[in-house]
Amino acid sequence: MSALSGLRVLDFSRLLPGPYCTWLLADQGAEVIRVEHPRELAKQAKVFGWDRLDDAGRVRQRAQDMLARGKKSICLDLGDADAQEALRCLATTVDVVVEDYRPGVLEGLGLGYQALTQANPALVYTSLTLCGQTGPLRDKPGHDPVALALSGVLSRTGEDPDAPGLPGFAAADIATGSHAAFATLAAVMQARSTGHGQHVDVSMTDCSLVLLANLISRYPDPDKVPPRGTRRADLGLWQCADGAWLVTTDMEPRYWRAFCDAMGRPEFAELQMDPSRRDMIRTEFAAIFATRTRSEWLAHLEAAGTQFAPVNSLTDALKEPHLLERGMVIALDAPDGPIMQAGPPVRLGAFTPPEPAVMPGTHTAEVLQTVGLSHTEITKLTSGVGANDRTVNAGDHKTLDLGRNYK
Repeated sequence: MSALSGLRVLDFSRLLPGPYCTWLLADQGAEVIRVEHPRELAKQAKVFGWDRLDDAGRVRQRAQDMLARGKKSICLDLGDADAQEALRCLATTVDVVVEDYRPGVLEGLGLGYQALTQANPALVYTSLTLCGQTGPLRDKPGHDPVALALSGVLSRTGEDPDAPGLPGFAAADIATGSHAAFATLAAVMQARSTGHGQHVDVSMTDCSLVLLANLISRYPDPDKVPPRGTRRADLGLWQCADGAWLVTTDMEPRYWRAFCDAMGRPEFAELQMDPSRRDMIRTEFAAIFATRTRSEWLAHLEAAGTQFAPVNSLTDALKEPHLLERGMVIALDAPDGPIMQAGPPVRLGAFTPPEPAVMPGTHTAEVLQTVGLSHTEITKLTSGVGANDRTVNAGDHKTLDLGRNYK
């Protein structure tokens, strides 16, 4: 039995933080029922060019969606009153709802926290938004960089002391999804003790602020935090003779001394904490690293017992023997051959690879039958939605401005 077997989740989320949250839950055994809206699917298909794929290409592309794996999919038009009623019925059977719409949007459809908890008081209702359900920026739109900017994180990214740089990955989205999964499970534990659920308010900006926890805890006066691009000499990115990069992190004194010895500069060991010598030391080491290839340096530093690693590309990381051995890179069976994906970052016992993501609406009939809907009623709800076998076209649904909490 998996750790979260028996936990049932109704997932309205669409963008990265919410699906990442429910991906974590699904990989630990939760039953996640993903609600997909035809308008959102059509928009996504157009943005990424998936509307030009043939049927086999759409199936393959969907299977590639790592964050949708192991989840059930139902496809309904949230603007349809009958669909809303079906979802309210479904919400009485679940432990958790996860959503990432702009504050107030689902409330306007009768699918908000207050409406759904009337029939299910133990429900945990987790909302992920840019700035939260309260505060003057409650309705502000924006993506990951906006959360990083508001929280101060963006001011710390990049090496250029004169200009910040985008981090190149969705730091706020992943941090938010991780915190949301933790908060959801904490609320479930409390609900099982008290019989009462709660509205879990998860803000991307809040979750981004704690990415600076080390600076907040070390500097009572934030104005005294070292400027962006200011680095110690014992922490470095180094380009080798073949153009490849490696990183070193020899901050502990014994590692720093071993590193200086390995680099042929033992005299630098006593200068570790002298800020006035750091530029000179970095310049000297940069010149030394440029004299050998990365493979030569990796072997040399391994023999010296220092702290280092190659700067892997994503392609390199997916082939990294250590990650393969730990099951962090897995291959799932899919049409037209295996698909490489990341495994669960946390494993509780043995991990059974899940099935790849299924096409939108694959489980619509199966799930709605569990709340008593007849075949006729299900057919009416899904007629024209394109829910059974392919991504829908833009004209296959009613129009409804569901809004975004970040855009």
